[in-house]
This record gives sequence, C-alpha cells and structure tokens, in this order.
Amino acid sequence: MLIAESLQSVPHADVDDYFWLPTSPPYVHKRPVKDRLALMNALFAPRDSWILSGTLRGWGDEIIEKVDGAVFLTLDPRTRMDRLMKREVLRYGDTIQCGGINEAAHPDFLDWARGYDDVAFAGHSRAEDERWLAGLRCPVLRLNSVEPVAELAAAVLPVRKSVSEYR
Repeated sequence: MLIAESLQSVPHADVDDYFWLPTSPPYVHKRPVKDRLALMNALFAPRDSWILSGTLRGWGDEIIEKVDGAVFLTLDPRTRMDRLMKREVLRYGDTIQCGGINEAAHPDFLDWARGYDDVAFAGHSRAEDERWLAGLRCPVLRLNSVEPVAELAAAVLPVRKSVSEYR
C-alpha cells in the first residue's frame, strides 16, 4: 500500500477483496471465479495503472495478461508466522481466543499458513508460487520482506519506471 500511496493516484487492490465473498467471519466462502474476474475487470483493470497485492495463481490469467511487472516478497518462515499471528490478533482480537467466534477457524488457518514453506504441502505453497512466477511473461522483482517497508517501496519504485519501458 505504501507504493500506491507514493504514486498518489495509482489505486491499490487486494486479491482477497475479490477472491472471498464478504462474510462474518471473513474468508469463509469463495466468490466464483467469473465473478472475481468481472469485478476486477470493472473496478481497476481498465485503468492505466494499478497495484494488486496477492496471488492470481490458478485462476487469474485474464488479469495477469494485463500485468506489467510482479513483485514477490519472501520472508523466513518463523518471521512470517510471527507477523501473521500479530496481524491476526490485530484483525480479530479476542474472537480468536477460547470461546471467541473465530476460535475454531484460527488454528486451522495457522496450520494452513505454516504449510506454505513445506514442499510437500497440498495447499497454497511457495513451491507452487515459484513455478507460477517462472511462467510469467513480465519482469519479476524479488524482495526480502525482512527489510523495512520504506526500503521495499524504494526498491520497487525505480523498477516501475523501467517496467513502463518494457511495455
């Protein structure tokens, strides 16, 4: 989001806002692929510039065709899980604690998230993301998320200019 803020008029979208139907608790029911794509094509894809966070792997080829560049953020598994847990506490507060509305879903989500770095994991994994990235026709910038957000944004902004020339 800092990158979108730095570019002022460039809108930022998150894949989760299109992938999931709005529910309480969130992230329970997937939106049908054709509906996701229709929303994305209507709301931001027709613009000259936009930033999308998240992955389109496995369903978003129609949007990927419009991408000029990709940024892949990596992080060691322990730090990634620590950050994820902090985000979950901020996002859901007491609802993930014993007796909370999200109590049952929370451990399942964390188990799923831990599997990302496991090559044998059947869910969304880094190995699958790496294969998908290798097949992209646009430039892919790889950054380590251990760096401060301002430094990550600073690394992306000059690349954006060179990607414009790539078109």
